[in-house]
Amino acid sequence: MCTRFVCCGENVLTGFNFDIDLAVWNHKVITETDGFYIGILQPDGVYHSYHGVNQNGNAGTLLYVHGNSAGAYRSDPNCITIADLTEQFIKGQLSFAEALYLVRRKHITYAPDATMQAMLSDKQGQVLIIEPGIGYRQVEDPYALITNYSLLKPESTKAFIVPGDDRYQRALRQLEQAPGLSVVDAFALLRSVRQEGPWATRVSFVYTAKEQAVYYAENNDFAHIKKFVFPAAK
Repeated sequence: MCTRFVCCGENVLTGFNFDIDLAVWNHKVITETDGFYIGILQPDGVYHSYHGVNQNGNAGTLLYVHGNSAGAYRSDPNCITIADLTEQFIKGQLSFAEALYLVRRKHITYAPDATMQAMLSDKQGQVLIIEPGIGYRQVEDPYALITNYSLLKPESTKAFIVPGDDRYQRALRQLEQAPGLSVVDAFALLRSVRQEGPWATRVSFVYTAKEQAVYYAENNDFAHIKKFVFPAAK
């Protein structure tokens, strides 16, 4: 269960709540010269960067979604997994234009072991939502938002909505009421839709393009927010 948004005003802000079951996944916050990442340990022994921000402003996140057969993994040169596409974007190996080119020309599939959808954005506020087996949407509104249910084909995941899970509606109301969020506002939004219990919010981060920095809190400890400034911006 995760929540991700982008808000464009005088500044471009992107916020993300990373909600995960620690009994299933191992993660850690990774700060490097060229990026801020939430690494997910995979069977190859590597903490893969499926959620994070590159120093060039590329921000990408993967969110769990109930899958559909059209997005099933296929080992085919005409296919690319949503995990590989997102990680390459976060690592700065793809520009926004190149990511858009790929979703237009390749079949986007789930990874072999997980069904996920993605939101990609850049420092100009361009946003791309990708749902394997369904399609993609380039968002041109002042804000964009995604949780764990399909936006492009809502009926495909409607049956899986957890009772009482109104994170999307609550976050949307806040974005509609305050189109130009500050970092403080962005954290207030993330705090309002935080999760607790087994799938609790483990990391919350806000990237500000103007500052070229990431503010983040761990384990719902919003009283202690850390700041990572990309070295090139110092």
